[in-house]
Amino acid sequence: MSLKLYFLRHGETTYSRTGGYCGDLDPELTPEGTKMAEAFAAAYSSLPWTAVYVSPMKRTIATAKPLCDAVGIEMQLRDGLKEIRYGEWEGKTLEFVKENYLDDYISWMTEPAWNAPNGGETAVHIASRSSLVIAEIEEKYRDGNVLVVSHKATIRIILCSLLGIDLGRYRDRINSLAGSVSMVRFDVHGPLLELLGDRYYMDEHLRSLPGS
Repeated sequence: MSLKLYFLRHGETTYSRTGGYCGDLDPELTPEGTKMAEAFAAAYSSLPWTAVYVSPMKRTIATAKPLCDAVGIEMQLRDGLKEIRYGEWEGKTLEFVKENYLDDYISWMTEPAWNAPNGGETAVHIASRSSLVIAEIEEKYRDGNVLVVSHKATIRIILCSLLGIDLGRYRDRINSLAGSVSMVRFDVHGPLLELLGDRYYMDEHLRSLPGS
């Protein structure tokens, strides 16, 4: 056997539907987001799960809960899996940020690895804190299926780190829609991406939602 890490982005929230900046903010799942979590549990509960690691936010905990309840496994909360902190941009629309922080927004879009939203985090910072969680998982579990429930930017940055992709290009190379699941298998050659951004476990209505 080998270690398989499944990365699940939380289900829909009002912010993932509208595209507003949401990192430290802690919204609940929408009813559709709850259905995404339930659909994931229905589709994946037959896998023999070894562990479940979860960002300690309401939206990620609620996304992990149906699976944890179904298979009888306790989720392990880790701050390193939290979403990017947007600082002064939290809760703001893209239009507001462009109007009020244009120079900083351009810098962040051009090189997010080293430039942060005003008062927020860089991709390098996120990679650093999340890598500690991945290292913990690799040390504790040599094989089996481990679920990691996290957020849009954080999952994309983790995948870039594992696959050797420039962190500054995480938005340009990998997408992670609401409720999507990706899987990386660790073998003798290192991390191998075997599934990326899948939402076909959901019904057609849920897949049609924007999921930004």
